Amino acid sequence: MIKPSENPDLWNFLDSLQYGDLLSGKVVAIERFGVFVDLDDGPGHPVLPGVGFITLPELSWQSFEDPSEIVQIGQSVSCIFLQFDTWNGEARLSLRETLPDPFQAVADGIEVGQELRTRVTKLLPFGVIVEISDGVEAVIHEKELMGETAKEDGIKVGDDIAAVVLGLDRERRTVTLSQRQARTNLG
Repeated sequence: MIKPSENPDLWNFLDSLQYGDLLSGKVVAIERFGVFVDLDDGPGHPVLPGVGFITLPELSWQSFEDPSEIVQIGQSVSCIFLQFDTWNGEARLSLRETLPDPFQAVADGIEVGQELRTRVTKLLPFGVIVEISDGVEAVIHEKELMGETAKEDGIKVGDDIAAVVLGLDRERRTVTLSQRQARTNLG
């Protein structure tokens, strides 16, 4: 834990930031748990590689396996300040908040009852995850698949399947889909 008395310049800098401030810096370390950013206008950190830190969910609206799919060491980034992490003495940042939310664009273009062309991205024990559009995924639960399970249906990652929109929740950023109700078989 970084104490205010141990590093007053760092503490004063972080304490002066407001939620929503736009901060810029360079990516200095990529870890499996997040990305460290050396802020252009901030002091150095006594222990961590950078004063700014982006958690994995705040990197991108799109799903990814490795943070290096989104950013590279040495890359300049502009991020939204979320909060002052007083325990670690760092600025929690969001890169994804600087980008348009692809879900809202998709939600504006679909309606309940509409049939969509989707692509399977993941098989789950309780259904499948499908991509509706770049960066927007939804779950089709097994009860809404044609057969009892994705395996029984012969569904594989990469398959295109038709699905009907059953529901849309903008607040939760979810789309409920049914393959059973689709009239088209994309197989």
